[in-house]
Amino acid sequence: MSIPLPVFIAIPLVTAFVLPIFGKKGKDAATVLANLATISLLVLAVASIGQSGVYEIGKWSIPLGINLVLDGLSSLLLLAISVVASAAMLFSARYMEQYTAKAKYLSLFLLMVAGMNGVVLSGDIFNLFVFLEIASLASYALVGFGCEHEELEASFKYMVLGSIGSIFILFAVALVYGNTGSLNMAYIGKAIRDSGLNAGLSFAMALFVVGFGLKAALMPFHAWLPDAHPSAPAPISAMLSGILIKTLGIYALARVVFNVFGVSVSIGWLLVVLGLLSMVAGAFLAIGQGDFKRLLAYSSISQIGYVVLGIGLGGLILARAGNNISTEQLGWASLAILGGLFHLVNHAVYKSLLFLTSGSVQMSTGTRQLKQMGGLAEKLPFTRATCTLASASIVGIPPFSGFWSKLILVVAAVQAGFYWIAAIIVFVSLCTLIMYLKVQRYVFLGELPENLQQIKENRGSMLVAMVFLACLCALMGLLVLVPCLKQSILEPAVKVLTDGLEYSAIVMKM
Repeated sequence: MSIPLPVFIAIPLVTAFVLPIFGKKGKDAATVLANLATISLLVLAVASIGQSGVYEIGKWSIPLGINLVLDGLSSLLLLAISVVASAAMLFSARYMEQYTAKAKYLSLFLLMVAGMNGVVLSGDIFNLFVFLEIASLASYALVGFGCEHEELEASFKYMVLGSIGSIFILFAVALVYGNTGSLNMAYIGKAIRDSGLNAGLSFAMALFVVGFGLKAALMPFHAWLPDAHPSAPAPISAMLSGILIKTLGIYALARVVFNVFGVSVSIGWLLVVLGLLSMVAGAFLAIGQGDFKRLLAYSSISQIGYVVLGIGLGGLILARAGNNISTEQLGWASLAILGGLFHLVNHAVYKSLLFLTSGSVQMSTGTRQLKQMGGLAEKLPFTRATCTLASASIVGIPPFSGFWSKLILVVAAVQAGFYWIAAIIVFVSLCTLIMYLKVQRYVFLGELPENLQQIKENRGSMLVAMVFLACLCALMGLLVLVPCLKQSILEPAVKVLTDGLEYSAIVMKM
């Protein structure tokens, strides 16, 4: 491992504390510095692909000291975080001119990124909670950044429900420490592998599922998301939907379930059910929305269901087979988890792009209501093109990225004999097609209203950010089609989860 892991946390954290010094007069310099920080993280994340290792803070060896762990799964999430953060920060340079206190916004943004990177790299369960709280607190403030009634109400609701989720997680951490005498995830996994689960640890697992389920906005823990995502500034909506709910919710849940406690048949079924419920209910609720960003918010709930379904289905296959798993069953499980993780990365890109395009539309038209728009393809051709490409990706139209991850999930479900799950995946994809045809119909097609005759396209950094993500939507299918990319980026992440409790032995050898 050639990259010192603390730099992923130190760069955004130090920059976040430096930016307020610039004040109002130095907002341009602050914007440049913030963009340099996120681009640096992107370069480091790309460089970390294929690497692994353990960094001991202060040279204190585990389990006494705190450690950061880089493996295939954390490397994948670091890459996703840095890609979305770079695009959202670039978009913010122009978009956030309509708000005051831009330097404070940039500081909170980078504080959120530092927290997410810390969650992904943390090797002990308490510091995972600490970094989770850093990211959460920053996101609460960013949702209410506009300081209008809608934003403050949404931020308060998000904060209350997010705090409840944090309390569940903290109680679970205390129970784990009380039952194992350690906070290091590798040592906890070793203790559970040697002694098995007792009642206290089983209850802790239940608390983790609820706590991380709230952070991920899975059904039925989703109540905060439909208000928070529409109310936040567009770049923050992109961060929340694109990567925050996946890092604080899905990643943390997958890490704890697979690598610390060990996946069981009951937990596997629970994840499958939560995933299917989120997929179907989120899609139905999205179709009925008349607010552009609120439709995207409910769509996020539906799409996160695909990720949880894939991971849960893989875990269910592994748990059913137990120690006598065959090569064929391992292949089914790996394929399901590959589909879930690939959909996580795909959704991070195309949903971020959709929220950025919604921000561009709102900035030009002054409204989020679909029925107050129409005919914008004539006035906003680049925004329309990027929105259409992202819509094609999320629907699953070949050859765009969303098609491949959904196809992998369908194939995995069929191979494992879960034909009804494959049918539900196809059905929800059709529902997704309906909701994004609705977006195209009401936003870009039809007749242009009189009050929108003079609007103009948002160009500059906003357009560059949207084009960057649009190119990724078109090209990300290569991650599964090109063997060297698949082997270096996706397969190491899949192996981390399929290895299960072997995580502890692997970390101790690093």
